[in-house]
Amino acid sequence: MLQENQYTEFKPKFNEDVIETLVAFANTKGGRVIVGIDDNGKPLKTFTLGKESLQNWANEVKNKTQPQIVPDVYIEIVEGKEVAVFEVQEYPIKPVATRGRYYKRIANSNHLLSIDEIANEHLKTINSSWDYYADPNHDFSDLSEEKIARFADKLREKGEFNAALSDLDILTKLEFIRDGKPVFGAYLLFVRDYCSISDIQIGRFKSDITIIDSISLNSDLFQEVTDIIAFIKKHLMVEYIITGDPQHTERFDYPLDAIREVVINMVVHRDYRDSSASIIKIFDDRIEFYNPGRLYGGNTIDDLLSGKYSSKSRNKLIAKAFKETEMIERYGTGIMRIQDICRNYGVVEPLFQEISDGFRVVLYKEKLKKFRLSENAVRVNENVPENVPENVPENVPENRLNSIIDLIKNNADISMLELSDYFGVNHKTIKRDIAKLKARGIIERIGADKGGYWKVKS
Repeated sequence: MLQENQYTEFKPKFNEDVIETLVAFANTKGGRVIVGIDDNGKPLKTFTLGKESLQNWANEVKNKTQPQIVPDVYIEIVEGKEVAVFEVQEYPIKPVATRGRYYKRIANSNHLLSIDEIANEHLKTINSSWDYYADPNHDFSDLSEEKIARFADKLREKGEFNAALSDLDILTKLEFIRDGKPVFGAYLLFVRDYCSISDIQIGRFKSDITIIDSISLNSDLFQEVTDIIAFIKKHLMVEYIITGDPQHTERFDYPLDAIREVVINMVVHRDYRDSSASIIKIFDDRIEFYNPGRLYGGNTIDDLLSGKYSSKSRNKLIAKAFKETEMIERYGTGIMRIQDICRNYGVVEPLFQEISDGFRVVLYKEKLKKFRLSENAVRVNENVPENVPENVPENVPENRLNSIIDLIKNNADISMLELSDYFGVNHKTIKRDIAKLKARGIIERIGADKGGYWKVKS
């Protein structure tokens, strides 16, 4: 039985709605409109096709679309009755309009494109992005020569440019300068002092309305990444894991690598044309990151979480700058890396959601059940101090061994890598501890290293 979906729509007769839907399909991933059928997929007895109907309708679609689209039009037989099928592919030059309006297909319906979405579709068509265009409001006097020099030196160290090239020559080759003028991306990356469009607000909250510390940032994007992470780190709790080694191991209640990944993605992919600020809220049990600008390029949250999506950047030039300086390892892997980091660190997975006209990520400090220790574990919880505490107990190794036993009791499948990550020690140290427990007859390995499990004997 025929059904309407993201790529198919039913219409009882040919009219302007058919053209509107074809435009929406052309601006998305293509689709077909079946004319002469009701909402339930049943052919209408009153629908008839004349000799010239299909050709006339195809011409009307062509004449009422800009740029012109010419659908494939043919007849199908549904339950013994003739219906007309209009089919279009995704159009290479976007966006397509009808009667001066632009539509896209979302799920089973057509949605009117906003001015911002129209601009984005055009930029994608010419393989460009907003940050490549000359900034009419700022010039070289607004940029820091020192910041530009640091950036250029990093690229020279990588051997990507001849040492004889000047800093401005390098920026020109990378298109940070076009037609002798700095582009928006250059302003955001190398602004001298105050940046009017990179506003980020960060607060430490004790409740939804009580703020105990806050900071406002309006600097270049590289510096903002550093300042954001420093402020968040100041408000994290740290656990000093007692190992018996001369130096204690610090374990923050959130994985710093995940925080860094979220912050970099936040700065790189923000919609800087939106006047709203990026906002970070640090609560007792979570950290919320909000960015202006919904997901870009037609991707959905499900696409990101499954890894089945194509990497598309709202700010291609800014993303390239972070890639060149090796702050981004690979394009399009941020969401999955954040998930993996949190999972391996033993905290619950983060939340990703589109909210209002932006995108939000929430990191949680709650530990996964298999990583929760019993009260036998030796821990020190306090705000991050300047120096490591003195007077380390001499029975530290035994306490770590007890903690390993507790972890194995809670999760017989736990790996040595997860144990070393949990305690912040190297693999060799964990391997030695496991050997001690085996020699005492406390634990044993059932099965192979891969596919087996641990058993606590006593």
